[in-house]
Amino acid sequence: MTTVHEQTKSLVEKDRENIWHHISAYNEKNPPMVIEKGEGAWITDHKGDRYLDGMAGLWAVNVGYGREEMAQAAYEQMKKLAYVPMTQSHGPAIELAEKINELLGADYKIFYSNSGSDANEVAFKLARQYHQQNGEPSRYKFISRYRAYHGSSMGALAATGQALRKYKYEPLAPGFLHIAPPDNYRRPAGQSVEEYNIQRAQEFEEKIIWEQKETIAGIIMEPLITGGGILIPHPIYVEKVQEICKRHGVLLIIDEVICGFGRTGKMFGHQHFNCKPDIITMAKGLTSAYLPLSITAIRKEIYDKFDTGEDNSHFRHVNTFGGNPAACALALKNIEILEREHLVDRSAELGDRLLKELEVLKDHPYVGDIRGLGFLMGIELVEDKETKEPATNARMAKIIGDCKANGLIVGRNGDTVAGFNNILALSPPLSCTDEDFDFIVAVLKKVFGENE
Repeated sequence: MTTVHEQTKSLVEKDRENIWHHISAYNEKNPPMVIEKGEGAWITDHKGDRYLDGMAGLWAVNVGYGREEMAQAAYEQMKKLAYVPMTQSHGPAIELAEKINELLGADYKIFYSNSGSDANEVAFKLARQYHQQNGEPSRYKFISRYRAYHGSSMGALAATGQALRKYKYEPLAPGFLHIAPPDNYRRPAGQSVEEYNIQRAQEFEEKIIWEQKETIAGIIMEPLITGGGILIPHPIYVEKVQEICKRHGVLLIIDEVICGFGRTGKMFGHQHFNCKPDIITMAKGLTSAYLPLSITAIRKEIYDKFDTGEDNSHFRHVNTFGGNPAACALALKNIEILEREHLVDRSAELGDRLLKELEVLKDHPYVGDIRGLGFLMGIELVEDKETKEPATNARMAKIIGDCKANGLIVGRNGDTVAGFNNILALSPPLSCTDEDFDFIVAVLKKVFGENE
């Protein structure tokens, strides 16, 4: 009879022989976790060890693992109708599009894809074609921020401002420009947060002018930079960027792939600010990662420019699996759970509590800054509080490893910008119980206490 140990060894060996893991070193020394079960905020590996998933997978499992009603919604839809290409339509897609407009409080046309990268690629193509058909064919460039992440496909990666993610894959798609992000922790001494954020926003305008405004198609940005280090702007920053876009005829694309569906304590991250985007992209929390689905939401005034009556004036983009009926049905159930269980409000509540509970860590010799919005937190580690020298990879790995050894999975802004991969990330399921929350706090305090 095969023992549990032999089964475990066999799984790991087969994995190592056959699977190329995402964003992992060649022939990684540590065997991967083979996850067998998820329930609530917890995952269980093939050895029976349980961990609280403090990253909700990849910032995505907002309603938590193991929701039978989610699986049932997909199952019932698959039995009835498993597939329709979105050259046609189906009931769940129509209902979901209507619901998204209700949540946005505005009239958008909804284009379905599979992932956040896909959604952003659609946004870039749409924006370029819109300007072409709006009498401004020279507008093709996009501006984003350094440290921001917008996807791994060639256009979305070009928009990404993380040099390590692009290294050895360039040249990428042309026409993508970058400016510095608002990093309030590292702002110049003596400058207020508001003054600093106004200055950073004005750099968009400077770039537009230097590049010749007639060439700029759009600005893409997350409401707050997530994977690049949890960089949260002052509200005036977003307002100023929107003003700049309107002044120069530039489309504002807001990437809600991580910030959407309650993560920041509102249904969408941009709703914290006085902001009405031209285009909004979303994925991850849209289905809580139970099935692949993404959306590019486009203001109807933009959509109307695709009705010229000329050949090739329609949007010539197709996605085989985008808008899958089961994924749309599941997304509707996901949103129902978010609303029924008040998980958006719960996100805001848990986030506020987490900031208060971890305030004591600011006195830790290697903690430079703690920042968060909703149930999303970044802890910036430094070697020296005075110079703000970023923490070493060894120190980061030690903290992350110790958290895992104590049953808590945390993340970091890895493979972003050389020397600045020093921010621990927390993005747990919004469905965390009070006991889950207490566990997160207890582990972090214990680990940091043991690493002074």
